[in-house]
Amino acid sequence: MRIPVVFEDDYLLVLDKPAGLVVDPAQTVKDQTLADILQTDFKIKLFRGGIVHRLDKDTSGIILVAKTGATLENLQSQFKQRKIKKEYLALVHGKLAEKGRVEGHIGRNPGNREKFTVLEEGKEAVTEYEPIKLLVMSQELIEKTFEDFNKIQLRKLQTMNYQLYTLLKCHPLTGRTHQIRVHLKYIGHPIVCDEKYAGRKMFRLDKRWCPRMFLHAKRIGFYHPISGNWMELESELAKDLQEVLENLGE
Repeated sequence: MRIPVVFEDDYLLVLDKPAGLVVDPAQTVKDQTLADILQTDFKIKLFRGGIVHRLDKDTSGIILVAKTGATLENLQSQFKQRKIKKEYLALVHGKLAEKGRVEGHIGRNPGNREKFTVLEEGKEAVTEYEPIKLLVMSQELIEKTFEDFNKIQLRKLQTMNYQLYTLLKCHPLTGRTHQIRVHLKYIGHPIVCDEKYAGRKMFRLDKRWCPRMFLHAKRIGFYHPISGNWMELESELAKDLQEVLENLGE
């Protein structure tokens, strides 16, 4: 698999990860991972291929990779000190008119160990979000997408305000697993087509018009480990998600 390179020098690599690619090897993962590709194609012999942070399998966008042990240590330190700035784009259910901040400790869901949830005894997690635009699915698109629905089912969609969405900028200030997904679910605005956190029924509805979870790592900012210069790099919104916005009239 060819991974687009956004930036590269002797010390680090910034890639544009496609959706569907797992970042880290695991016993449950049989397909080639980003770590495998970094070690074989890019000849980076560090643990995990030098990956500094992770993205979920279905999240596309910018990811930071170290080429040397010293670079990896420096960038990990920047993460711990919250010097690195990340921005994601997310399409969520419902209307969010004001920017906000979610502070909720995150831990594994006691009822389902594959999921995470807001827990008092979890690890500190903070996410800031800012609305970009309110989007409304047109009646024409609703009728086309759910053409097999009867009048009662269509009325139920209207009652639950299924046609309302908000495109958000999200800035995670901490780096917990599934953090943005868990926090947006926690405030009642799950990400479109998020199978784990939007709920099975909502996911099935979303899957009719959105091919995957609408979460994209748009931008990353950090201090170059050698020069000390501030760098900001970004990834264009993936084509499949751009088409979703176009269909919604964005």
